[in-house]
Amino acid sequence: MNWKFGDNINTDLITPGRYNITTDPRELAKACFIEYRPEFSKQVKAGDFVIAGENFGCGSSRETAPVSLKHSNIRAVIAKSYARIFFRNAINLGLLCMIADTDGIDESDELELDVAAQVLRNRTKGIEISIKIPSMMLRLYQEGGIIPYLKKHGLSALTDLEKF
Repeated sequence: MNWKFGDNINTDLITPGRYNITTDPRELAKACFIEYRPEFSKQVKAGDFVIAGENFGCGSSRETAPVSLKHSNIRAVIAKSYARIFFRNAINLGLLCMIADTDGIDESDELELDVAAQVLRNRTKGIEISIKIPSMMLRLYQEGGIIPYLKKHGLSALTDLEKF
């Protein structure tokens, strides 16, 4: 399933401030879109996509927004563009965020992601959509985020990330 949103979805819509009293990612996932799309946390399934327009994750710099999305077990966020600090937090957390034209994607469309080819296939409409996944994001996504990456490869490995 896809969860489609418009432009300028801010971090307060993703995790409202009054729910940011915990650092437990499972609890934050329960609050994900709780006031904007209350059914989200109850109906989201592993592998679902969040689809959005321009400037996804704008607003505050709260890291709880990408944490709540990641721990909702979505496959990825696909948006036309992202707020810079949200995008940086997503990279650090290993939340896969892709840039693509999302106008032709509907909530009911069956999507298939081919990360290697950087293509999103819309099986319902029989089209392929080019996506952009920055190489550093892809590497940290594969490793589970910056902390697992550093635990596995050590602090000196940060210079390797700069090559991506």
